[in-house]
Amino acid sequence: MLHTYTYPQYAYRQSDEQRSGQRVRHPVVIIGAGPVGLTQALDCAARGIPTVLLDDNNTVSVGSRAVCYAKRPLEIWDRLGIAQDLVAQGVQWKVGKVFFRDELVYQFDLLPEDHHKMPAMINLQQYYLEERLVRACDASPRVDLRWKHKVLAVDPQPDHVVLTVETPDGIFQMEASWLIACDGASSDTRRMIGADFTGQFFQDRFLIADVVMKADFPTERWFWFDPPFHRHQSVLLHKQADNVWRIDFQLGWDADPNEEKKPEKVIPRIQAMLGPDVPFELEWVSVYQFACRRIDRFRHGRVIFAGDAAHQVSPFGARGANSGVQDCDNLSWKLKAVLDGDAPEALLDTYHEERAFAADDNLRHSTRSTDFITPKSRTSLRLRNAVLELARTEPFARPLVNSGRLSTPTPYVHSPLNTPDAEPFAGRMTPGTNCADAPIEVDGRPAWLLEQLGDGFVLLSFGPAQPVRVGGVEARVLEVGRDIVDRTGVLTQRYDGQPGTVYLIRPDQYVAARWRRFDAAAAQAALERALGHCVA
Repeated sequence: MLHTYTYPQYAYRQSDEQRSGQRVRHPVVIIGAGPVGLTQALDCAARGIPTVLLDDNNTVSVGSRAVCYAKRPLEIWDRLGIAQDLVAQGVQWKVGKVFFRDELVYQFDLLPEDHHKMPAMINLQQYYLEERLVRACDASPRVDLRWKHKVLAVDPQPDHVVLTVETPDGIFQMEASWLIACDGASSDTRRMIGADFTGQFFQDRFLIADVVMKADFPTERWFWFDPPFHRHQSVLLHKQADNVWRIDFQLGWDADPNEEKKPEKVIPRIQAMLGPDVPFELEWVSVYQFACRRIDRFRHGRVIFAGDAAHQVSPFGARGANSGVQDCDNLSWKLKAVLDGDAPEALLDTYHEERAFAADDNLRHSTRSTDFITPKSRTSLRLRNAVLELARTEPFARPLVNSGRLSTPTPYVHSPLNTPDAEPFAGRMTPGTNCADAPIEVDGRPAWLLEQLGDGFVLLSFGPAQPVRVGGVEARVLEVGRDIVDRTGVLTQRYDGQPGTVYLIRPDQYVAARWRRFDAAAAQAALERALGHCVA
């Protein structure tokens, strides 16, 4: 029981196929109604795919768990119609500060440039996020969210998957043309199909304490190395909604998890940090050990893995839930194209190529952060502390300070879906990169670029262009100056939009190709490539 939150209890309902006793094949079935599974269901629904979402529980996550949500996942949720609620409820921040002992040695700004609709980060307890996602799923006619449905067995077939499901009314079987496993780090689905999950566990433990208090800390991310109130260890502080503050205390590998969770151990640590006169209440306490690892293949035939079921990272850098939401963004449009017969199944193999590449990037960042935060030798500790000492006065040392590189999207620089540039461009909007937002006008009213891109293929043009089509997929034209107006010049600057320039944008709002002038044959060839028709 929490002081600031009451857990909802969602109703179990018997499905029509249980009552009829007839096995039904669904286009997509998702296992796990956490942030990733719920987002996956909403994104599939937004693209016209009827989806069944199964969860063995009947409430949201226990404890606040994930806290930080970055700009790119917020942009994805904005496309799905829920980001404004999350931003309004969450705590917005973009500045992080790093302290060594009792001195500020370094600070950073996650979004130093203006002109983005979504903030750099919000902090919000995971149960609030899930509750909002559940409401959106309940409101969608294409999402069938089934609580108290535990998957006992997964039997992959060449063109479908058979699931054995246990409910309060008994056991039944159902089928899925495609099964998406979003059932977390301890994924039963992964075990059932024998998928390998390799990497490393870190020999350290951290205490999470969510504390209710009114404090004058600013809404920033504060990280201490070797502070006076917790010597030779590290501490992390974040503000969440409802005056709940997340505090992470490094404990060391020898700490007893059961002992460290007891109030008589937790409260003195917090009092040492805040001072004896600051009133607070413990909201939630947990001790965790973390791992950096991923699955061998994100796609195993008709079974596809996303989120923590596919990859785990340490919590430093907020890369877990954020990368899982980006998995959904990458997968849904590809599933839609395959289900509609507009793309070969090989397109789904690029989900593995792109998202495993992103996972490996996240794992590298996460492992480096962990090694900096928890040095494994006396020599590493001396080197780390020397970097922190130098960062106080020497600018060259500050980029070496690593208290968790915060989540940013990984460009798919080697994706087979990209058409390489044939001419020089300035800026970072290379093929394989997610589109940067920009303020625009539509019919004389303020708007944002990403809103106008929507969730299909688009030719963003800075001059005349014509739609191109491959099968049932059309890339429509969004012309700057005709359909949208770049009054501020930000859009033109970010996309190096010289007159005549054209970008092919994918349904997940990633750049697939770009040219200095429109050529219908080149655009159609790039669209075919982006749909996986050129993937071996």
